[in-house]
Amino acid sequence: MLPDGTLDMDEARRLITDRTRLLSVTHVSNALGTIVPVRELADLAHARGALVCVDAAQSAPHMPVDVEALGADFLAFSGHKMLGPTGTGVLWARRAVLEAMEPMFGGGDMILTVALEQSTWNDIPHRFEAGTPHIAGVIGLGKAIDYLETLGMEEIRRHEVELVDYALRRLGDVPGVTIFGPPDPKARGGVVSFELEGVHPHDIGQVLDSYGIAVRTGHHCAQPVMAALDVPATARASFYLYNTTDEVDALVDGVRQTAKFFGGVSA
Repeated sequence: MLPDGTLDMDEARRLITDRTRLLSVTHVSNALGTIVPVRELADLAHARGALVCVDAAQSAPHMPVDVEALGADFLAFSGHKMLGPTGTGVLWARRAVLEAMEPMFGGGDMILTVALEQSTWNDIPHRFEAGTPHIAGVIGLGKAIDYLETLGMEEIRRHEVELVDYALRRLGDVPGVTIFGPPDPKARGGVVSFELEGVHPHDIGQVLDSYGIAVRTGHHCAQPVMAALDVPATARASFYLYNTTDEVDALVDGVRQTAKFFGGVSA
């Protein structure tokens, strides 16, 4: 990782070798908001004969995603991050890869024919969907996706870029605040991770909560990233289609109040 939170492609070229069989990469960092150059990584991996699995949990709800343009062999995202029910999600896979794979689980609807001596798999995708699916949840997820497509993923992305740009500028004016990740709002998703000098992120979150402002604090399931930043954790504000600049202002005011509460300087 480079100092601005972007990927060190020279290091990626060193790490992706002929021994690499599967490259798993996030499309947008949940810890820093960095948009990762997935296509460039996919080309490197494919040149070494490796498959590519993309975690799109932080991108599919927020921007247009094209599996072909990314060069993905697998792509996954969760439903609850895109206005859908919890416990739902999507795993897309390239058909040629699925045709070469054996099912991992056993259960109803994955078998086409059954005899005492043998059985045959069902057609794709049924052979990989053993047992009763989460029918109600998937219907809800489908409605959420329909809603997002009605709004337009390009419009959602435009709105988030404007919010993040505003948040970077407003938070950057608060004394003692350090923002992590790319400074260009177009190079990041809708999250802003930051620290406040002399205040643990957990304390930031607790004070902000008292003002009705919800942020996530901790290492965001990315402890190696925190180690690289040399911080125990960060506070992370996440923005989506329903957030406004007024809410960014409330966040900034809350951070200033947090600094005052812990004896810091706020201007």
